[in-house]
Amino acid sequence: MLPKPLFSALNCGKKNLCISALALLPAISFANMGNSPSTYGLLPTDIASAQAMSIFNSQTSAVYYNPAALAQDERGELNLGMLHADHDLKANGKTIYNSPSQQVQIGMKTDLSDLTDSHHPIYFAFMAGVEKYGGEMMSFSSSTSNHGQYMQYGRQPLFLSLGGATKLWRGIDAGVALRTTLHSSAKLKTYTDLAGNMDYEELDVSAEPVLRPIVGVSMNVGETFCPDTSCWMDNLDVALSYRGRSNTKMKIDANTTIPGTIPDPGLSLAVVTLDSFQPDITALGVKYDLGESRIAATLEYQAWQRLNKELEKDTIKGDAGIYPQDIVIPRLAVEFDLDDIFTLTLGAAYEKAALHKDLRSTLNVNYLDANKTIAGIGLAAELPKITGIAKPIRLDVGYQYHNLSKRNFDLTSTDPATPANPYGRVQTSGDVHVFSGSITMKF
Repeated sequence: MLPKPLFSALNCGKKNLCISALALLPAISFANMGNSPSTYGLLPTDIASAQAMSIFNSQTSAVYYNPAALAQDERGELNLGMLHADHDLKANGKTIYNSPSQQVQIGMKTDLSDLTDSHHPIYFAFMAGVEKYGGEMMSFSSSTSNHGQYMQYGRQPLFLSLGGATKLWRGIDAGVALRTTLHSSAKLKTYTDLAGNMDYEELDVSAEPVLRPIVGVSMNVGETFCPDTSCWMDNLDVALSYRGRSNTKMKIDANTTIPGTIPDPGLSLAVVTLDSFQPDITALGVKYDLGESRIAATLEYQAWQRLNKELEKDTIKGDAGIYPQDIVIPRLAVEFDLDDIFTLTLGAAYEKAALHKDLRSTLNVNYLDANKTIAGIGLAAELPKITGIAKPIRLDVGYQYHNLSKRNFDLTSTDPATPANPYGRVQTSGDVHVFSGSITMKF
């Protein structure tokens, strides 16, 4: 028998049942419209550079940020990483969310050129991440809130991306990848009495993968335009990538019959809601190699307005009046070679709030969002030779800090018991600390 709380909301309306029915999932998390790869980064280099270097990073995280970058390093690699994000998100100075996000990540990259007669280089890679160090593969939540909830922070569901890259022409590489998310559905049919006791239950839960494209192109300008002579463009790289929108979605169909009160065919309740939305993201990056240092700048365009269409069928958030705006995020980073082994990375970014600047409230859901200043620092060490290991090993650590600016929101509700609307006003503030480490074996 399913737990009684699932049906305790039958007399409280469709949306309340939706929130209770989400207990069918393996885990419940803080509702959000962000995801770890775009909110924080994946590997320590991405986190330390505030994602300014991500579009040029040839490690396995390239399969998410820019698959073309996989062709920049001919070596294969096996990568294991961990991420821990501490949140202290506040409303009117009071912490309303402080649950950490914790991920374990694994990635692999290899050269498949021997599979063809031409031996043309073809690089394949995949990267996966699981929340709560593997304990929450289907973390999901969608809910209303009386005190406000932040739109882009929280635990993330299973992350999986795989793809490949190849060299097209002198200095030009291209890559294609797919990101996998899960769209789940649950069907429940039962007989119950007014006390919530159930009989003859039928439950069917399923999930299907949804694939979204990621494409990228990288170019070494000097190798392309002056291949036979030395010129200043030899040290100049440009890259362009596109990541298709994605989300996790849950559809719930529930039907109950209460003999003597609700006869056959019973009361039907249908709920559709989404979480962990990532908009279409287009990024353009420029990197210049100064010898012992490298500087990179990336402009990232995030098309958040598409979320309006995605919410049209959302039975929890569809009537909340969530009006997002498209944003452009500038990112800047620099790398320094401290010696033959150690590399220091510094990065910064400024991210505008995805909720429209004139938006003061989102009915019942009460989303909060604010402009963020992001800074990062990281250290990498590539150890050329370790006893007993034939290939180099790379160790990375990264740290990222988010500071949320102040912004006022009104709290609103359709609850008849609410004495006035808006019934409160809150001001955003808070900090996020992200720590990451990885070990990479080259082969």
